[in-house]
Amino acid sequence: MIMNRSAVLLLSAALAAVPVAAGAAEPDAGASPGTVRQDGVVRGAGSAVARADVVLYQAGTERGAPATVLGRARSDAKGRFTITYERPRQRSAVLYLLADAGGRQQPVRLAAVLDGPRRSATRIVVNERTTVAAAYAMARFTDGRSISGAYPGLQNAAATAGNLADVTTGKVAAVLAAPPNGSETSTLRAFNSLANTLAGCVAGKTCEELFRLARPVGGNRPTNTFRAAVDIAHHPGHHVDGLYRLSLRERPYAPALAAAPDAWTLALRYDADGRTLDGPGNIAFDAHGNAWIANNYVFNPDPTQPTCGADYVVKLTPTGENAPGSPYRGGGLYGAGYGVTLDPKRNIWVGNFGFQGSGCPLDPDPLYRSVSQFRSDGTPLSPPTGWRYGDIMQPQGTVSDRRGTIWIANCGNRSVTRVPNGRPERARNIPSPSDGLVKPFSVAVDTRGRASVTGNGSDNVLRLSSRGEPLGYVSGGGISAPMGVASDSVGNVWVANSGLVDIPCEGTGALPPADAGLDPADGAAEASVTMIRPDGTTPAGPYERGGLFLPWGIAVDGDDNVWVANFGGQRVAHLCGARPRTCPPGHRTGDPISPAATGYTSDGLVRNTSVQIDPSGNVWLTNNWQTVPLQTNPGGHEVVVFVGMAAPVRTPLLGTPRS
Repeated sequence: MIMNRSAVLLLSAALAAVPVAAGAAEPDAGASPGTVRQDGVVRGAGSAVARADVVLYQAGTERGAPATVLGRARSDAKGRFTITYERPRQRSAVLYLLADAGGRQQPVRLAAVLDGPRRSATRIVVNERTTVAAAYAMARFTDGRSISGAYPGLQNAAATAGNLADVTTGKVAAVLAAPPNGSETSTLRAFNSLANTLAGCVAGKTCEELFRLARPVGGNRPTNTFRAAVDIAHHPGHHVDGLYRLSLRERPYAPALAAAPDAWTLALRYDADGRTLDGPGNIAFDAHGNAWIANNYVFNPDPTQPTCGADYVVKLTPTGENAPGSPYRGGGLYGAGYGVTLDPKRNIWVGNFGFQGSGCPLDPDPLYRSVSQFRSDGTPLSPPTGWRYGDIMQPQGTVSDRRGTIWIANCGNRSVTRVPNGRPERARNIPSPSDGLVKPFSVAVDTRGRASVTGNGSDNVLRLSSRGEPLGYVSGGGISAPMGVASDSVGNVWVANSGLVDIPCEGTGALPPADAGLDPADGAAEASVTMIRPDGTTPAGPYERGGLFLPWGIAVDGDDNVWVANFGGQRVAHLCGARPRTCPPGHRTGDPISPAATGYTSDGLVRNTSVQIDPSGNVWLTNNWQTVPLQTNPGGHEVVVFVGMAAPVRTPLLGTPRS
């Protein structure tokens, strides 16, 4: 998909992928010293910005650490500047520019995120587009005053900024400008509208109004344009209509939105090389932020042509390219569904559910009785038939705990398989008590090492001890056709209640879209999220707002707030979690953070099964099925990434999330 990158984006992506490349240097390895000359120009509202104070920084290397000033300059009458500085020794160093202008109060602050110090000296443009790119990609690493953060989140965020704006030209970056983005979604237009919102202030006309509208509830009023952009990124559903009207006052950037969005989010679509993803089902991130994706079907762009189950797993870099050697084949892979995880040894495990399109001539029965295991370089560790110990059948959720024990939900035989310390020969099958867990779908491990398994066909959750002993069922509290399950850092487990999805296990289950005939605004009547407390109790009722339509996947971010993917409605929901102090003021557990009626929508979404949070705070969703699917090949072909929306999560995710 992604060709002809700018030098900035190429180097940033390389830095993000360095540790997984053979013979590559570690993030703290030294770069050759030397003096670098950085030329640039500051532009705003379509004109040069003269007499701007331009400062080049090296971002702090830990959360809250101070940034280091590398050099200063003042722009001339044509906005031009030159900064000469000493090259930082760290190869993973992230550099950025802040340019302040506008008189004594300097309400204009424009920003640009650069690459690491190995970049050759090229001309840099700092403008409203680069400012919006910096504000969104770095949203979880800045308060608008400085930028800091740890590897790999900070470095990957810098690379993602290069997917939005090209700092060598100040124009829209190639990734945002071209399919599957560009004119195919509204993100490009929203990006330009955000830049126009800042342009009015840069022109000296709308600063007071911008700062009033961007001010967070209970927060301080921003005093410059970069801080305002960061506040909008942090609170995208606040004063949406007013900010849209402001974007119409000065319009140097086009194309722009023709109407106000439901929220000021930026969602990028990644399709790897455009010939790989077909029905991406779930995502697991490795320690460097690379995305490992379970893929349902063999790629075929024609939905009328029958396709069989995918025999490969896909690995994307943090900026959406196919990683070297990806996709990886072998190890018994076939038709993976929702099951993909990394263990503490960096091995990848994939559950072989046996998905295939109608008309595929293969018999899936002998193929859906295993999990596959790979090294981090894509080499299969499992045999050609996969690991078959533990009576695996139609595996869905597949997760690792912090000890490396693998838990597998067997959707086809009402059981769970436990693989102690990742040793397949020791796998043990755990039948559900009284056969009461029907269509086990997803697994989450809590703070005590206990596993919670959703029963899609039994409207319950089975809890197991860390050793695999059944602890009993949880039902009620709104649990209805549950799908995904996730744990938080304080011991709770969160359940996504689809209300009506019937997974095709045990030879049953509706294959057509479950939302046929649903109200397009409201979704399933019982769509909700249930919180299960550490003692197994639930609140009296489930949480039902925030844009829940047909919940499927669910994830908890580094602030313990909850994100829900929907298999319909083209939206992701964001709910306040168990630590309300991390939520906007006035929110309580379960309250919607995303717009209550719609969630965060995007026309780049289709039918989503998974939502996961990466180390940069980006929210990734899988476009699993087309909106109007043909059963011969119903798969979608992208993952969708909402930039900078969530509190970052340390990866790989082993048990409960860590910030």
